[in-house]
Amino acid sequence: MKAELTRAARVKSLSRRTQGSRKLIDFLKLPASYPHRPRRVLLRQTHISWVFLASPFVFKVKKPINLGFLDFSTLEKRHHFCQRELELNRRLCPDVYLDVLPIYKTASNFSFKTKGKIAEYCLKMKELPSGWFLRELLAERRVGESEINRIISRLRRFYESQTPTGEIEQWGRPEKLKISTDENFAQVEPFVGRKISAAAFAAIRRFTNEFYVRNEKLFRRRMQQHRIRDCHGDLHLDHIHLTPKATTIFDCIEFNDRFRFIDIANDVAFLAMDFDLEGRSDLGNLFLRNCAGEFHDSEMLKLSDFYKCYRALVRGKVESIQAISMKPAKAGKHAKAAVRYFRLALRYAVSGSEPLLLAVIGRVGTGKSTVARALGNELSWPVFSSDQIRKTLAGVSLTKRTPAKKRAEVYSRQMTAQTYKELLARGLLAAKTHGGAIVDATFSSAANRESFRQKCEKAHVRFQAVELEVDPGEIERRLRARNKSVGVISDARLEDLEKLVAAYEASSQLSPNFIKVQADNAVADTVKLVLLRLTELQLRRCDLLPIG
Repeated sequence: MKAELTRAARVKSLSRRTQGSRKLIDFLKLPASYPHRPRRVLLRQTHISWVFLASPFVFKVKKPINLGFLDFSTLEKRHHFCQRELELNRRLCPDVYLDVLPIYKTASNFSFKTKGKIAEYCLKMKELPSGWFLRELLAERRVGESEINRIISRLRRFYESQTPTGEIEQWGRPEKLKISTDENFAQVEPFVGRKISAAAFAAIRRFTNEFYVRNEKLFRRRMQQHRIRDCHGDLHLDHIHLTPKATTIFDCIEFNDRFRFIDIANDVAFLAMDFDLEGRSDLGNLFLRNCAGEFHDSEMLKLSDFYKCYRALVRGKVESIQAISMKPAKAGKHAKAAVRYFRLALRYAVSGSEPLLLAVIGRVGTGKSTVARALGNELSWPVFSSDQIRKTLAGVSLTKRTPAKKRAEVYSRQMTAQTYKELLARGLLAAKTHGGAIVDATFSSAANRESFRQKCEKAHVRFQAVELEVDPGEIERRLRARNKSVGVISDARLEDLEKLVAAYEASSQLSPNFIKVQADNAVADTVKLVLLRLTELQLRRCDLLPIG
């Protein structure tokens, strides 16, 4: 606990420790400060640097911070890592990274020219023209297989130019990989309960740690195949620039070698994850498939969800750190981004990259609707309720119990078939659009469950049912409470219990598509249990994934 508090305090003190650099920042924001006299200077800020756009150049200054995984706390260290950034990035874009410049302290201010005591160092780069960054091209729907293959071709030449050494390849060992993932979990922990739930955190950590155990031979085989190289380490949409004539990949990791000494599959998974986040899983999947072909490495696909989960968690951490290091007006954007990344990491842990239709099923009073909504919030997936769809189709009030004289019609076999047909249509469309969706329904008929599964399979959407089980006494208590509640969509009440229980066909020997979860406890406990069970199923699917 003491270590956790120390980490949290260190993160929270970011803004305080950068206050001493305010005068330098003010100097670098002025066009007159630069020898080439730009018309204007724009400041961009990351969690570890200040970036000044002074066309046609860019000047980058490292923040005087120590985050554990990087240490820029002294001038000497900042100078060292400026030099490292220059050298390492020249591997992929030698024309962009120009020089490391000292900034001198004068009697009244700072200067690039007047010799004196060196106050800071900055990296000088050539400005890349706007409109051609991969994120911009993606937003304009100008990214297709041709652009994907250009990136892959550039990466292939880069990876082939990096000769693996024993020092580099040792970082492919599972115990070495765990240094980075364990560190990441420790640094995310202060944000649990704020940006990521305890249930999601537990599921992601379970998936990650168990994946190591199940795939130790695979990780060691990657080392033997020399797949561990000195890579880029930070390969995402904002670090790729594509003009008609040039493919530029920049801003690799310089501050920690182990973040670059990684499996090629780890490196490319970052960009695939970014495509997924932007709702373009089609491009992410295309990128990975074509990488596997171009690199003659079909086995990398067995690792892609594992590494994408890790990358999404890293980005969630980075955005969280950036949110608390900025003023409230700008912090909100990063806080929202952190939540999106954490939810994406959870999706990889519980369902992988394929679209999934998750059905929360069970007898009346088992809490299906409440659990379904909570799962939808955890995964950022749409949720569809059979009760709501049924009443909407029947033209009756959602928040009032259907009148007795109309119930036979509303709950007729014909209306039930229509309800489930609409439930399936909405669920499939949402699953393909959002990567996943949740449906909440009793599914009292075993034949109906199997029909749902088959239709999902035909639509190339995986189907997974979670059947909630609750002690009969607890169900009775919940239904009594429902009689006193207002705004309940479900029409089922205590007097209906015996008939509804008799009509429910209990699941017998469940296939992997159907799992049972005890749901007597608090909703948060049930959700955590569901997520952990789904994580176990995802690990089994990873075991069975074919190569190629």
